[in-house]
Amino acid sequence: MENVPLPSSAATTNESSSGDSSPVRIGIVGASGFTGAELLRLAAGHPHFEVAAVAGDTQAGTAVRDLYPSLAAHYGGLRYCAYEPDVFVGLDAVFLGLPHMASAPVVADLYKRVGCVLDLGSDFRLLDPALYPQWYGVEHPMPELLGEFPYGLPELGRDALRGAAGVAVPGCYPSAAALALAPFARGGHIVTDGVVVDAASGVSGAGRAPKPNTTFATVDEDFVAYGLLNHRHTPEIEQVTGCSVLFTPHLAPMVRGILATCYARPTASGFTSADALSVLADFYAGEPFIVVDEASPHTKATLGANTCHLSARVDPRTGWLVVLSALDNLVKGASGGAVQCANVALGLPETCGLPITGLMP
Repeated sequence: MENVPLPSSAATTNESSSGDSSPVRIGIVGASGFTGAELLRLAAGHPHFEVAAVAGDTQAGTAVRDLYPSLAAHYGGLRYCAYEPDVFVGLDAVFLGLPHMASAPVVADLYKRVGCVLDLGSDFRLLDPALYPQWYGVEHPMPELLGEFPYGLPELGRDALRGAAGVAVPGCYPSAAALALAPFARGGHIVTDGVVVDAASGVSGAGRAPKPNTTFATVDEDFVAYGLLNHRHTPEIEQVTGCSVLFTPHLAPMVRGILATCYARPTASGFTSADALSVLADFYAGEPFIVVDEASPHTKATLGANTCHLSARVDPRTGWLVVLSALDNLVKGASGGAVQCANVALGLPETCGLPITGLMP
């Protein structure tokens, strides 16, 4: 079987926007968490972003460099502030790195009072407000806005993001699963009932706050499934793929990365591994952040990059299609995906400030 070529039109990551060269002023609410720190790292390398304010109520007054020494060279004098709406009103983009179901009050303050609000939480991902009590245990406080925040996977819905005043940035697991399954579901290549998604994530997906189940002593040399049958990302995966999904997440003893292994039944007999790889390659032709290859994806190949690596096989013995997806949960699965969405929404080159190559070793 021949290797599938990489997209040929991948752009450089620091291309300049033509025309207006004025800075794009951004703010981050919830900037002291891991996604906030990753947003700051990516903003430091973005040719147009200027960080105007970073709010982190639990760290208000703390220097960014003291909490994250890795950011000291670029943000030597920057300090976290307590969130005040007036500090952020009028900015070009505001990223919300808040816990699930904590973004709505900030959206109420800032929506259409800044250029674009990009919510990295779950508050605006699901279109049906009835799903929130079932999967998140709360009634949605702003159901009238659920249709106003396009889902932020540019590879699956770029046009809806252009000029958007708000974006629902996907979860990390749904990003990995959707990028793997959407080409097959949208092309009618799979039976959309009974799809299985098994995925493993690094510990950073649990956030910066200490938890008994994410300490080094607990996680090291361990591998465990969790959220059995009721993980809150299930309806999000189903919404974006159009599939009925059994989703089982696992916690892996690593800091970053997601590997999703997705199983589905092809609709046509004689569907082969070569056919499956061609579906992926054709669907993502020209996408700079998607790598399609015959080789099985490695999470470490995506470390620090905004790329998603994909491969697929069809087992002739059982008839099952297997699609594999690897990405960095803090970059393509969160902050990098948010920057990619902001670039599209604000009319910047989509690849600005986003690395496409991972760190090795």
